[in-house]
Amino acid sequence: MTGTAPGNATSMFRDTAVLSVSIAEAPIVVTSAEFDEALASTYERLELRPGLLEGLAGIKERRWWPEDVSFADAAVMAGAKALADAGIDANQVGLLIDTSVCRTNLEPSAAVDVHHQLSLPTSALNFDLSNACLGFVNGMQLAGLMIDSGQIDYALIVDGEGSREPQQRTIERLSAPDATAQDVFDNFATLTLGSGGAAMVLGRASDHTSGHRFVGGAARAATQHHRLCVGDLTEMKTDSHALLEAGLQLAVDLWTEVAGTFDWNDLDLYVMHQVSNVHTAAVTAALGLDSDRTPLTFPMYGNIGPASIPFTLAKQRDELRAGDRVACLGIGSGLNAMVIEITW
Repeated sequence: MTGTAPGNATSMFRDTAVLSVSIAEAPIVVTSAEFDEALASTYERLELRPGLLEGLAGIKERRWWPEDVSFADAAVMAGAKALADAGIDANQVGLLIDTSVCRTNLEPSAAVDVHHQLSLPTSALNFDLSNACLGFVNGMQLAGLMIDSGQIDYALIVDGEGSREPQQRTIERLSAPDATAQDVFDNFATLTLGSGGAAMVLGRASDHTSGHRFVGGAARAATQHHRLCVGDLTEMKTDSHALLEAGLQLAVDLWTEVAGTFDWNDLDLYVMHQVSNVHTAAVTAALGLDSDRTPLTFPMYGNIGPASIPFTLAKQRDELRAGDRVACLGIGSGLNAMVIEITW
């Protein structure tokens, strides 16, 4: 059997622009101190030190949705705002992609729920695209290709995530008298998750001169590491150290090879997938990025999965000026890494 040659998958876009990026914030604040209190007896029994979620991961709090708000509802809230912010009518949308990791059912797709709630036209293609925490940027890539090819005029990318159920179930399991220290370490990443919604409208740059040009991007896979983080709606088990080491190597490999196509070493803003203090510091150092240009949302919102990149970008949009170059970068379980460039 012959091996696959190493390399990046590179995409360039000629006429695609980001018209809006919007968010929906979950309303219930849950602090890391509350999690520590809920697990106090386990920590004491296992002689573990509380406070790691805030002290090590840097996550002070995260958000939960009320129990009657579905993942699709979160995506709909963000999507409706993105359409309004872009000034685009629902009837103009030719493509809807729901990139959420969280979903209530295996079928039908979450996209059909969002399509129905937003009253999109019958002509609008709609489907789910799942790729762990990189789903949203993959959705942008696919939408850009369809806009550039002339198949659609406008695309709506949405994402709705919720951490309430997996965190409640994880705390319940870790509170059991037979829970071990290894169980705590394996499930630590679950407690860093957050809830939220994000959405983006993309259109033809030639029709929207005030839009933000989608320049292109690069992706790279290292799927030999696909078992380092495995999760469902009730549990996520992660080998955090191995995942970080493999993810860093993947990011460096992508960044090194892309130098011949893109110059990303001195951009105005680096919007990273938000995981933790450790992850952010390690990626920033490994790629030689300016930490002052890498804004953080994880301290107050946690890791919102694929919504994290657009969520963080939306939080920065009022600070950006026309012509600023922005890189959105992330490493997703699997492993896959991707970087995309937008000229604001």
